[in-house]
Amino acid sequence: MTAHSETRRLPYSARQMYDLVADVEKYPEFLPWCAAARVNKLVDTDYGRLMEADLVISFKVFREKFGSRVELHDEELKIVTEYIDGPFKYLKSVWNFRDLDEGCEVAFDVDFEFRNMILQRAIGLVFNQAMHRIVAAFENRANALHG
Repeated sequence: MTAHSETRRLPYSARQMYDLVADVEKYPEFLPWCAAARVNKLVDTDYGRLMEADLVISFKVFREKFGSRVELHDEELKIVTEYIDGPFKYLKSVWNFRDLDEGCEVAFDVDFEFRNMILQRAIGLVFNQAMHRIVAAFENRANALHG
C-alpha cells in the first residue's frame, strides 16, 4: 500500500482549482508521467457528474493504461477517483477544494498499489517526490491559467 496526503493554499478560487483538476483531457499537457488521457463517458448524476476515463502513464521503462471512475461533486467541490482496470491492485484518490478569505485550500489524498511488484518497488523509491511533483504540476498549471 502506498498513500500520500497533501494540502496546499493557493491564491485562486476553489471553483477554479476544481475545474482544473476535473479537466482530465488536459492532463497530458502538464502532468508528469501522463502520456495520454481520454474521457470515455460523462453523465449527469444527482451529485454532479460521473466520468469514466483512461490515462496512460509512462515511468522509466513502464508504459501502462488504466481506467478510472471519477465522481465530480460539482456543488461540494470534491473529486473522488476509483480504479476500474489496468496495472493497479487498487487506486483511490480524493480532491477537496475549499474557499478561504484569500484564495482556497486544496487537499489531495491518494492510496494505491500496483499489481506489478517491480513497478511498485520502483515507484516506492520516489513516491513522495512524485506526489509532490504531481500536486506542484496542478499548482503550476493554475499559475499559467489564472496567475
